Amino acid sequence: MPREVSRKEIEALLAGGKRFTRREMLVGAAGVAAATVAGGLALTRISNAQELPPVPEDSTKVPGQPATETSRGRSAFEPQKRSPGARYAGVLQTSSTDHSRLTGIVTPSDLHFERHHSGVPLLDPKRYKLLIHGLVEKPMVFTLDDLKRYPRVNAFYFVECSGDSSAHWRGVGADATIVQTHPIFSNSEWVGVPLNTLFREVGAKKEAMWFLAESYDGAVMTRSVPMHKGYEDALIAYGQNGEAVRPEQGYPARLLLPGWEGNINVKWLRRIEVSDRPFHTREETSKYTDLLPREGKARQFTFEWDAKSVITYPSGGQTVAGKGFIEITGIAWSGRGKVARVEVSTDGGRSWGLARLQGPVAAMAATRFYYPWLWDGQEAVILSRCTDEVGYIQPTRNQLLQARGESVYHFNGIQAWKVQPDGKVVHVYHEPPPAGFAAALPSQLAGPWPFNPDCGLVEV
Repeated sequence: MPREVSRKEIEALLAGGKRFTRREMLVGAAGVAAATVAGGLALTRISNAQELPPVPEDSTKVPGQPATETSRGRSAFEPQKRSPGARYAGVLQTSSTDHSRLTGIVTPSDLHFERHHSGVPLLDPKRYKLLIHGLVEKPMVFTLDDLKRYPRVNAFYFVECSGDSSAHWRGVGADATIVQTHPIFSNSEWVGVPLNTLFREVGAKKEAMWFLAESYDGAVMTRSVPMHKGYEDALIAYGQNGEAVRPEQGYPARLLLPGWEGNINVKWLRRIEVSDRPFHTREETSKYTDLLPREGKARQFTFEWDAKSVITYPSGGQTVAGKGFIEITGIAWSGRGKVARVEVSTDGGRSWGLARLQGPVAAMAATRFYYPWLWDGQEAVILSRCTDEVGYIQPTRNQLLQARGESVYHFNGIQAWKVQPDGKVVHVYHEPPPAGFAAALPSQLAGPWPFNPDCGLVEV
């Protein structure tokens, strides 16, 4: 915790500082070693899981490192990597983002989760071609250079695998962290050409209602997409977070459908076939449909992600350093538009308070929220609940189970964390009491919990 310091301590911290001459600065990295030996400066080696560089006791007496052509990457004291996920036939096909270690809303490109069905293909951008054909006036092939000549847009959008949080359908243990509960969600700035531009270029016919998106990967991933989405906000994206799209994210170009489940955002886009009906491919019949066991049916073409949120600090596996002020923080998002509000409870849902939303609040993008909390050191269950601009309110796990039974995809239930008296944070399943849940809602939503078809609370 922060503490007050005396004038004497301040003087000690400021003492010994020096200005370097131009010659000393030009010595660069070599000067670090030379100055260390010549001056006999004590170095401290900090032990960690990985080898860390020697650290001078007084950095003001040692020249720093010179500029480099490429980034040095993260500080050695801030190691981050994706966590390995699911394997199929012994091959790793998923790696997860650890949001408990991220700040803001942008997922660094090298930490963006990855999911693929037949590995990451190696594609030469000079040989890249995108074919658009079917119910069009003039079938056309576009190279990567062709795509980059069209007017482009850039915007923040999330990508979330439809299986994100799927472990909650069957349940996870107290030791679960955010890597287990929300592993395959990421948020980036994407740059590309609007698909509606290309549809106008090829002359998509009036009877066209769907299009097939096909991948260059070994699985030849294919999904059916309604034409209206292509005209609204779909992108052929070739840029991500200020650089080219990463190979595992679809280099050199991918389909991006803001707010829709990850699998339909076909990567390594090879072909678009325009049609008057869906194609009912393997990935939208035997896979990526929501089973409804109690009804013996399945929901097909459930594209949009419902409103969702999660507290990233304090969260599972972390430890709170003593009672007192804590700024709870997390992220919220919705596939239907902007986040309208996020509410936080620190008493297991008996009462709720509005969190502060940090702008920019963009549609179909992650929004960072903050909530001040004065922790008294007693056991507490903390929750967050998101409401989007169409009035959908994030449901509880029990609500989802009651509505759908045990499913596989599209889990967006409220996430609970328990802060124990010793400061350790663990996962817990906790249902807010009905009285507290309803009391926290605006007056027009108070009362029974009505469901819309996608299991959100709706206006009554």
